[in-house]
Amino acid sequence: MKTVNHWIGGKTVEGASGNWGPVTDPATGAVTTQVALASVEEVDTAVAAAQAAYETWGTSSLAQRTSILFRYRALLDAHRDDIAALITAEHGKVHSDALGEVARGLEIVELACGITTQLKGELSTQVSSRVDVSSIRQSLGVVAGITPFNFPAMVPMWMFPLAIACGNTFVLKPSEKDPSAANLLAQLASEAGLPDGVLNVVHGDKVAVDALLAHPDVTAISFVGSTPIARYIHTTASANHKRVQALGGAKNHMLVLPDADLDAAADAAVSAAYGSAGERCMAISAVVAVSSIADELVQKIRERAEKIKIGPGNDPESEMGPLITAAHRDKVASYVTGAAAQGAEVVLDGTGHTVDGFEDGHWIGLSLLDRVSTDSDAYRDEIFGPVLCVLRAETYEEGVALINASPFGNGTAIFTRDGGAARRFQLEIQAGMVGVNVPIPVPVGYHSFGGWKDSLFGDHHIYGNDGVHFYTRGKVVTTRWPDPSDAPTGVDLGFPRNH
Repeated sequence: MKTVNHWIGGKTVEGASGNWGPVTDPATGAVTTQVALASVEEVDTAVAAAQAAYETWGTSSLAQRTSILFRYRALLDAHRDDIAALITAEHGKVHSDALGEVARGLEIVELACGITTQLKGELSTQVSSRVDVSSIRQSLGVVAGITPFNFPAMVPMWMFPLAIACGNTFVLKPSEKDPSAANLLAQLASEAGLPDGVLNVVHGDKVAVDALLAHPDVTAISFVGSTPIARYIHTTASANHKRVQALGGAKNHMLVLPDADLDAAADAAVSAAYGSAGERCMAISAVVAVSSIADELVQKIRERAEKIKIGPGNDPESEMGPLITAAHRDKVASYVTGAAAQGAEVVLDGTGHTVDGFEDGHWIGLSLLDRVSTDSDAYRDEIFGPVLCVLRAETYEEGVALINASPFGNGTAIFTRDGGAARRFQLEIQAGMVGVNVPIPVPVGYHSFGGWKDSLFGDHHIYGNDGVHFYTRGKVVTTRWPDPSDAPTGVDLGFPRNH
């Protein structure tokens, strides 16, 4: 059986706690790997390695950092398929989805390669007689990232490339459900020339998480995951005087107005709801159909959903893979069966789906629920699976009010041909990311990703300008120098006397 150990100080470090976690192949249900679960002492070792590396990395030149990142970017590009294969083997998503994940992570590496312009300061001269004021941004020290199972390569790459480009050192605690991609990312960084200890990977469960949250040498925590855990991360790390960005869960809505291109809207709903088996915080999980178009839209979504081919992620013909674990599959299925009892119309029921030859895999089919009420569990909770709820509204105003009443505010979208309606929507909707005829409005790398309300805890979004600001702190310097002509008598600086 394969074993995944820690990566500390530029080398593989065998787990010493005696605790191991199982890693399964979601397509077969078989345990293929064991991953070391770190003790508090092992977390301390990783932080100590990062702290030691910071002594030199924190004062390294921008030229040195960016040259390493450029080489790193080239290595990641060359190993796209290798990283994607690890993601598919442990997460289950189809290979094309895994490649897309790597590509989105590379965007942030590319942003980090250009960090020189992001770290430029400001200067004001002559604010008073012979007084200049400048502002600069400096690194924090050792920072840590705690990342989820659904994007085991992309979300870590949303964090550590920017952090280390800004001069910090990093300790990554990836999900123990699919840990291998993180180790490969770290190994490639070392191959690119990143000094030992600048990037460390420590695997573990809540013990490791709590150790990072409490460690006095960790200055900042980045987190992506569910809302309850994000709230816990924010509360605990803040109580320990750390800077925190904690991105939580979502219930993303897509508002479809009567004038929309319904074929385009249906295509978008299917790809956004069921892509990556719905295991993404930017999935569209609720469609709000306005006025008389609801029946036609539901039928178009159904026709498309029924054609999606489900199978192992390494099968080129598969369009959707299994869920991460059997327990998660059963939880997702319970929302579908429960929705019927709470009054929803089950248009498609994917709970009994299996794949020939892979009967023990964590399979579930696509489910489509119509006439879902806002007080049902299927609507209120983040299901994190291939379940799409359709709600109906009589007017634009009713639809917007419904969306804004949600405690989540991650992303949302509107489908319409009316520019005025779209403009009004982007101003009135209470969410951090908005799409106009774009179902999954994930910003490009040089803009920042993050939601509102219960989808974000902390003041900074992730990557983009917010990411740079999160991983640095500002300093303002006020300077007064005497004029050379004021030099004491007898000191000749070569300047003419002005008297």
